[in-house]
Amino acid sequence: MAHRFLSSANRFSARFAFIFTVSLSCTYLCYNIIFCRGTIMTNQGYEGKRCPPGKNAGGKKLLGKLDHCALLKARSTLDESAAQREASDLREQSKAPSSDSHWTDAKLKNMSVAQKYGNKKLPNALIVGVKKGGTRAVLEFIRIHPDVRALGTEPHFFDRNYDRGLDWYRGLMPRTLDSQITLEKTPSYFVTREAPRRISSMSHETKLIVVVRNPVTRAISDYTQTLSKKPDIPTFEELAFKNRSLGLVDTSWNAIRIGMYIVHLENWLQYFRLSQMHFVSGERLITDPAGEMGRVQDFLGLKRIITDKHFYFNRTKGFPCLKKPESSSQPRCLGKSKGRTHVQIEEEVIEQLQEFYRPFNIKFYETVGQDFKWD
Repeated sequence: MAHRFLSSANRFSARFAFIFTVSLSCTYLCYNIIFCRGTIMTNQGYEGKRCPPGKNAGGKKLLGKLDHCALLKARSTLDESAAQREASDLREQSKAPSSDSHWTDAKLKNMSVAQKYGNKKLPNALIVGVKKGGTRAVLEFIRIHPDVRALGTEPHFFDRNYDRGLDWYRGLMPRTLDSQITLEKTPSYFVTREAPRRISSMSHETKLIVVVRNPVTRAISDYTQTLSKKPDIPTFEELAFKNRSLGLVDTSWNAIRIGMYIVHLENWLQYFRLSQMHFVSGERLITDPAGEMGRVQDFLGLKRIITDKHFYFNRTKGFPCLKKPESSSQPRCLGKSKGRTHVQIEEEVIEQLQEFYRPFNIKFYETVGQDFKWD
């Protein structure tokens, strides 16, 4: 009797083990199917949490801000649009008979690979200043290098948007390969007191590019830009001086203060070595763009691909442009706002401002080891 009972128990145990094994296998199979489906959805369009395909992630805003899914969709669209515009420009460049198409093909290939396999990274290098010095020209010239991916707009992260956090900042960047440099430009960083400390907190090894220009010419250019937007502002002379007859310059006016380069540089040198900073001459950028860009490429550790054969000097605008493609009726130049005619300023006013800036300029030359010949 006992033997019969044990035999029955063994058969029951074997059946239970079989059923349990089959059940566990089915559960594992279902899990893998669901997991694979989730992975495919992840690769198709979200980072962090899943967004329903074909919907606007709820279709509503919270406290005036885009919800998570809508924001990610917008970022993806912006990435694609920026990449398409950059690729379109490069395809036009490659058609230019007088330019070397090898670097253009390399840039297009790297862009395509970066968009597919690259990651969004915090920038390795920043163009931090100065306003009206030639920062846009440096950005547009360097971004045609196949080993550089640059953000086209100014994010103003380290001066206006720091509270949004590094993840937000990283999300703005183009996708890059490990071998590529990520770059952004915001000229107001150079005169923002908190910017050096904040950038240093992001990375002590960040490379910094500063485009400088004769501070008097820069101030007049700054005023000219403001006047085009606000025609009712006071005259340049009224804004530049507290008392012109005594030669008292108003250093509280931003257009004047920006040109006191050494004052701002001393703040940066508290957080960065001078070897981490490269100073581009705004004047030489116009007269010898290839030479200046060659030095920028050296500073960034890049092969000198951008050379004099890529530039054309537009005498009407007074600025260098990239070579004219066959498919375009115009050379690839900077926007209409660049190269606008400056407001006419009395020679005596210019001389007074040159005298004011002279001691600042001399100390700046001595500190950076370059004579920009502004005096």
